[in-house]
Amino acid sequence: MRLLALIPARGGSKRVPGKNIKNLGGLPLIAWTLRAAHDSGVCGAVVVSTDDEAIAAVAREHGADVPGLRPAELASDTAGSVDVALHALDRYEATRGPVDGLLLLQPTSPFRTADTIRRGAALFAEAHGRRPVVSVSPAPSHPAWCFRTTPDGMEPFLGWEAINHRSQDLEPAWALNGALYLISPARLREVRRFLTPDTLPLVMDDPREAIDIDTPEDWALAEARLASEAA
Repeated sequence: MRLLALIPARGGSKRVPGKNIKNLGGLPLIAWTLRAAHDSGVCGAVVVSTDDEAIAAVAREHGADVPGLRPAELASDTAGSVDVALHALDRYEATRGPVDGLLLLQPTSPFRTADTIRRGAALFAEAHGRRPVVSVSPAPSHPAWCFRTTPDGMEPFLGWEAINHRSQDLEPAWALNGALYLISPARLREVRRFLTPDTLPLVMDDPREAIDIDTPEDWALAEARLASEAA
């Protein structure tokens, strides 16, 4: 199968300025994902979609294809990932020919491994590209123990009966971790979303792989993990 890896990297991060090219453990953040994509051996091409010249330059230094900057309307805080992905996909296929799958890899998941990407590609191939694949990790808090507030106090989302179960008796719960999305171009164009009822879960058990850097606290966590492994 011919897979197009797409790494969306918008400039202008407010919470972690310059995040996508900020140094993490000796590499610009985006380079971690570029390296994993290349090392996986399953990507026919690795494209970075960005609106920022500095990000584009760093991405090219680390082996990415950056076919021009993203249009301004796709570079705002409100621009959706599907619109960004379809823009990059349309531009790539118009000049390079069709692909079988679009592999979205967010640069904010630096510790997602090449092996995990290979596992995701294998799941997609086993389903003949007909079902999307999305990475998940164990939910940090089980839905049985999550509450909504009410005028009278609060109530559990899954009802009072569920909250009385022992943790070992609860059905495993999984949360999206944002590290990997894989879908056929035809399906993405049809439904305009990466998640569908028949989505296949790519389970990531390693908490390190699930780190998603969005805040200064997330960045500090990533640095701490690297420091502990180097000690």
